[in-house]
Amino acid sequence: MSESAVSIPVPLAHPATRWFQLALGLICMMAISSPQYVWTLFTKPLGGALGAAPAALQVTFSLLIVLQTFFSPFQGYLVDRFGPRRLIALGAVLTGLSWILAAHAGSLLMLYLTYGVIGGLGTGIVYIGVVGQMVGWFPDRRGLAAGVVAAGYGMGAIVTTFPIAGSLASAGYQATLQQFGLIFGVVGFVAALGLKPPPAAHSDALDGAFTSTGAMLRTPIFWLMFVMMSLMSTSGLMVTSQMASFGADFGITQAVVFGMAALPLALTVDRFTNGLTRPFFGWVSDRIGRENTMCLAFALEGVAMTLWLVTRGDPLLFVLLSGLVFFGWGEIFSLFPATLTDTFGTRNATRNYGCLYMAQGIGAIFGGPMASLLRDATGTWTSVFAVAIAADLITALLAIAVLKPLRAAYMRLGQHERALNTRT
Repeated sequence: MSESAVSIPVPLAHPATRWFQLALGLICMMAISSPQYVWTLFTKPLGGALGAAPAALQVTFSLLIVLQTFFSPFQGYLVDRFGPRRLIALGAVLTGLSWILAAHAGSLLMLYLTYGVIGGLGTGIVYIGVVGQMVGWFPDRRGLAAGVVAAGYGMGAIVTTFPIAGSLASAGYQATLQQFGLIFGVVGFVAALGLKPPPAAHSDALDGAFTSTGAMLRTPIFWLMFVMMSLMSTSGLMVTSQMASFGADFGITQAVVFGMAALPLALTVDRFTNGLTRPFFGWVSDRIGRENTMCLAFALEGVAMTLWLVTRGDPLLFVLLSGLVFFGWGEIFSLFPATLTDTFGTRNATRNYGCLYMAQGIGAIFGGPMASLLRDATGTWTSVFAVAIAADLITALLAIAVLKPLRAAYMRLGQHERALNTRT
């Protein structure tokens, strides 16, 4: 085990107990993934029914993401305050209710309030709550545990995409929203009822001087990680959110690979690699260290983007390298929560990660719009790729050259303070 891995001074809970908790957390995450990942299927029928322009309709999606991320510290506080079972169950119900109410929305404002606001609050509670619980249950495998439940969110919509598309075609968007909203709410609610907070024995040796959220926010380590996660989120979304646009410019839209249209095939491959990378690199980080894995994964994305740009006219390489780009990006959702909890302990892990998760909101705000503006200003997608590649490589360097020694010094200081407290 690496030097940055967590030392476990106390016995762990029975393995079956915590693996069952992980399974329940995975189900909860899968239940809330569709509002984000299948939104695109509803844009055309909703736009036609409400007479809304595409730009106005997309405000719904922006509200969903912004409320999911920027309210996450408060949502994390509620989970810590009232317990995972109640709050995550409530979040699942709100997520399902957002679709049921959106089915009856007669105006854009009502769509914003239902699908956007209620959905964003519900999915945020579940996401932050589940990740916070799993890093507590698995102090020895934090990277893997965070990666597994994050993969549930990233890949959960694979299970629902085709059924929802079929329902839209046969029953319309209103019946589809009501039916699947009820399913998501019930499944998430039932799974959440089985969740329990990790036992006190799982509070690791890091629960010492600097475990409060306020104290964490005063440390340079947190803000370094916040900048790093913001850079990675923005760089990834600058490219991944614009695939259809630059795919058309690269001549990929009409291309066929293995008998299938290249762009939809790439999007399907991306969905799998975006989920697979989260537990994979989380598992790797449990063994070779968080910062070493960050450097490896972030550099991988930078290299993959470079090759993607250089070979942009080749449809097969477009599909394969798009998957590799996502494989180098999605792991931020396992590496950062694991590293944060390694550093600041489990006592306030949920609300602490809620603060860091706001970096994803920054990426969502700046990634897509920044890419479009930069493309329009320069007249080429090369500039967009250049900025994204530079951000990846800079973050990889920060991980190994700045975060690793800074965190090592912080951990030594914490051990010294705990030793003094023990003697006194």
